[in-house]
Amino acid sequence: MNAYSSFAPPISPLCGPVPDAGHGDYGDPSSNTFDLKWSALHDAARVVAMLAGVSAEPTHGGMRDFPLTMRDAGGWRRDLCEQGIDDLSAIMEPGLAALLSVHSRGADPAPAALALWQEFAAARNALLALAPPSANLAPSRFA
Repeated sequence: MNAYSSFAPPISPLCGPVPDAGHGDYGDPSSNTFDLKWSALHDAARVVAMLAGVSAEPTHGGMRDFPLTMRDAGGWRRDLCEQGIDDLSAIMEPGLAALLSVHSRGADPAPAALALWQEFAAARNALLALAPPSANLAPSRFA
């Protein structure tokens, strides 16, 4: 039931709201979104890797800290990186939905999942290449 009850009078604060109550100082809100998108992309990529039958590369510290590194780099690097993450999200979201649909119907999603995994890895490596030269973010070539 979504009915509103008006039995109690509305609560009015005695001294007004407390400034910034309940809001931490987290800096630029877009950097938090940037970090969440990066993390969500890797979560989706792990599912794609599982459907492809390959093991996802472990996420090392530099890769985890990539959003922070790019936020600190700022300028054109950050702008290109944000656009790249949005583009990669636009590829991964419908791709993962299609793979899950194929899997739910009992068909083998491995070939398509492998193609999506390879696209993700190539795009992610291109994004990591945007980091300033001092940052060591490249994924390890040999395990």
